[in-house]
Amino acid sequence: MNVHLAYGKKGLDVNLPDRNLVKVMTMPAAEPLSNPDSEIARALQDPTGSPPLRALAQKAGSACVVICDVTRPAPNKIILPHIFQVLEENGIARKNITVLVATGLHRPSKPEELEEMVGSDIQQRYRIVDHHARIIEEQQYLGKTSRNTPVYIDKEYCKADLKITTGFIEPHLMAGFSGGRKMVAPGCAGELTIKALHSPFFLENPMCKEGSIENNPLHHELLEIARMAGHDFILNVAMNESGKITGVFAGNPIQAHEVGVAHVRHSVRSTVREPVDIVITTSAGYPLDLTFYQSVKGMTAALPIVKKGGMLIIAAECAEGLGSDEFCDMAARFESAEAFLQTILSNPVVLDQWQLEECAKAARKVDVVLVSSGIPAGYRDKLFVRMSDTVESALQQGLARYSDDATVAVIPKGPYTLVDVGGGEAEVSGDLSQ
Repeated sequence: MNVHLAYGKKGLDVNLPDRNLVKVMTMPAAEPLSNPDSEIARALQDPTGSPPLRALAQKAGSACVVICDVTRPAPNKIILPHIFQVLEENGIARKNITVLVATGLHRPSKPEELEEMVGSDIQQRYRIVDHHARIIEEQQYLGKTSRNTPVYIDKEYCKADLKITTGFIEPHLMAGFSGGRKMVAPGCAGELTIKALHSPFFLENPMCKEGSIENNPLHHELLEIARMAGHDFILNVAMNESGKITGVFAGNPIQAHEVGVAHVRHSVRSTVREPVDIVITTSAGYPLDLTFYQSVKGMTAALPIVKKGGMLIIAAECAEGLGSDEFCDMAARFESAEAFLQTILSNPVVLDQWQLEECAKAARKVDVVLVSSGIPAGYRDKLFVRMSDTVESALQQGLARYSDDATVAVIPKGPYTLVDVGGGEAEVSGDLSQ
C-alpha cells in the first residue's frame, strides 16, 4: 500500500506491505464549515458563557489579541478581521489594539513569517509584537500559584483592558489539548514560569499527556495562571486534516474551551483493537516539523498504541535542525535517556529540557527511529533515537527484528490525531463517551 505522510511542506510517499498493515489512523471525516466567516461572526455575537464581544469592547479602552506563532497553522487571516471589526466598531481605536504573538520560549517571528501568519494587510495596519519570555523586564510578576509556580506574564498582555486569545484546539502532549488557557501560559509567560510549568513535577505525572484534561495537574495550573493574569474572551477553532475549519468556539475561556475540546476529541480520535509492534508516524509536517524539538510531539502522541519494547518510526523533516542552542547542547551531552532523566530529577530546570524529557519518555518505552533530512551529522547518534534514511528501510529493520508477521499502524498526521487502543470513554468534562 502507498501511504502519504505529512512531512515538511510537500509530504512523503511510502510503500508498506499490506500483510502487516493493521490500520492507517486518520482523523474521522469532519465536515468543514460551509461558511466559516458567518460562523465566526455568529460566535462573537452569541458566545458560550460570556456577553458578546461587542459588549466587552464597549467597556474597554484597549485590547490585546494573542495569536499563535509560526509553529501553529492557526487560520489568523480568517479569524482576526472579525475580531478587529467588532473591537473598532465598539469604541476601541486601532492604535489601542495590540496583536501579541505567543512565542513562549520559541525564537522570534521573522518578517516573512508574520506575513504568512496574518497577511500583509493586517501586518501593515496593526501593531504586532512578539512575546520575549527571556527578557524579564518585559514581564509583570503576579505572584505564585497554589502549587508555588512563579507567575510572570507579558506586560503588553497585562496592561490591556480587554484580553483576547485566539488559536485552534488540538491534542497536546502535556496539557491534554491546546487552545484556551495555554495561550496565556506558556504562550505569553516569562522564562521562570515556563520552566516551572515544564518541570518533572508536572511532566512525570502520567496524566500530563495527550487527551487528558480533568485529572491533568498542568491543565489546572494553566487555568489558575490565566485567572491571575486575566483572560476575558477566546476565539478558538477546530480544523480537519486539510486545515479547513470544522468548528468555532468563542466566549468564556473555560466554558468555550470545554465545548471545543469535546468537539475536537470526537473529530480527531482513532483507535486500534490492541497495541501494535511497529508504529509509523510523523510530526504532522510543516510547520510543526521545522525542528526536532517540535517533532518530539509526534513521538509521544503515538505511544498509546505501540507495544512496550516495540518500534516507533517517525518521519520529520526538521528543516531548521534541532532547535535552540540550549536544546542542541543537551541533546549532545547525554548518552542515554536514563542518564538524562537522573540528571534532571536532581537538578534545577534548564531551558528546553522538557522536550528532551518527552523524547526520553518515548525512548524508555520503545525503539525510536527517526527519518529526517534536517538533522546535522554530528547529532545522528544522539537524541536517544536511531536514524534511518527512509521509512521503508526502518520498517525492514523492524520486521527483521520482530517477525514477518509484525503488526504495523500508520499515523500520517502524527500529533493531530488522538490515537488509543480499543473503545472506552474519553476523559472530558461530563464524561462524554466516544
